[in-house]
Amino acid sequence: MKFNKILYLLFAGASTLAACKKSFLDEQPSTAVTVQTSINTTNDLADAVNGMYNVMKATTLFGRDIPVLGDLLADNTYVNVSNSGRYLLENNYQFIPTTAEPGNIYGRAYYSILQANRIIYEGKKLATSADNNQLMGEAYASRGLLYLELVTWFGSPYTVNPNASAVPVVTTPSYITGFDIKLPRATVNAVYNQIISDLDSAYTLMPEAGTTYHAINSDYIAKYAAKAIESRAYLYKGDYANALTAAKLVVDKGGYSLATTAATFTGYWANPAAQTGKLETVFELNQNASSNLGNTGLDAIFSQSGYGDIQATDNLYNAYTSTDLRRTLIINGTRGGQQAWIINKFPNYTNTDKDETKIIRYAEVVLTLAESYARTGDETSAKNYLNQLAILRDPSFKGYTSSGAQLITDILNERRKELAFEGLRFFDLTRLNLDFTRPAQAYGYVSYPTVLKTDYHRILPIPQSARDANPNLTQNPGYTPQ
Repeated sequence: MKFNKILYLLFAGASTLAACKKSFLDEQPSTAVTVQTSINTTNDLADAVNGMYNVMKATTLFGRDIPVLGDLLADNTYVNVSNSGRYLLENNYQFIPTTAEPGNIYGRAYYSILQANRIIYEGKKLATSADNNQLMGEAYASRGLLYLELVTWFGSPYTVNPNASAVPVVTTPSYITGFDIKLPRATVNAVYNQIISDLDSAYTLMPEAGTTYHAINSDYIAKYAAKAIESRAYLYKGDYANALTAAKLVVDKGGYSLATTAATFTGYWANPAAQTGKLETVFELNQNASSNLGNTGLDAIFSQSGYGDIQATDNLYNAYTSTDLRRTLIINGTRGGQQAWIINKFPNYTNTDKDETKIIRYAEVVLTLAESYARTGDETSAKNYLNQLAILRDPSFKGYTSSGAQLITDILNERRKELAFEGLRFFDLTRLNLDFTRPAQAYGYVSYPTVLKTDYHRILPIPQSARDANPNLTQNPGYTPQ
């Protein structure tokens, strides 16, 4: 089929560029299987899922752009005056519909959704089995995760306006709908409905113990990883009762754990390999020795052996006490001959085996549970879970005793400290519709200090390239029509 051959060449080429290594085909995740007729067996389905993960780990999506912008647009990081020219528009809040990074996130997310749609559509034709259910569940959960990224970047926060325009919802392969489909933007509420439906489908399908194809390790989405992602989605919606239910299920039945000693904590962050014992990580994307992002990954933008453009703000560094283990992930170093707080949370840039790309960690689930308890009136349980994490991270800390608004503030501050450089800070500020200040830095590039809740930059522009291809896409308010 002509269309299928074209698609195969395009997608295989993209996968090869991402790998940059001949041996990539022998590694997991594998290259994408993109022609519908090639998914005829469970082996084919597994190859397609591995290819989907490979697309998702790209620099232009989870591999760098999403985690970088999630902290840079907030108050955790800044671009140093000594820089390579990357992320300057975002650092200064000058991005427009033709800015590269928003367009890359949008396009790569839909490219990944295309993969998931094909897996789900073709997988339904195969015989029911635990293996097939696991693989299809991974595709459902990935699609839910991708739509969660799209709605949070390109749509109004649900807590502000659930009826605002968000992004088109596409759930059928393009070779079924036709390649010229031009859907309008769905509402924020409609996109969240799809997200929850996908994650519920994933959880229902996937077996408890993994399968022979995808044994449970952190490089694959497991049953309770789907619920962990769902707890984030409900938190962003402000649906704290359902966020609590989803997070509690992960805590009670997922089998995940936090590092209980300083040595274990340090070893966890130093380890570039997938977790097989459910320590700390719920789901991450593989960046192994043969298939990684090279000098375009998240570790490279932080490492002084790479581009090293982005550092932690003074304000964030000073939020940690001297005995907080998380402070050890920031080095007091230099950039351009000047003092800088060097981010060392992902320390394996100079190694052949790079750092895995963290998507969701168990600590986030614990903090979601604590916040959900606090917001639904059970402050005792909220402090119980909050202190489980806080005391492990800072052994000299005796625990929080606060209540009311101060307890919520304490939880949000712990989220900031715990999840720094993983791309979530901006969404905490946005989902709560908070004004915030991006602290000035002595050696920071020109910045944008005050971000009001009414600032249209809180939502990224719909890329001009997407609007050129689809005239049914409206632009977000504030951005000049192109």
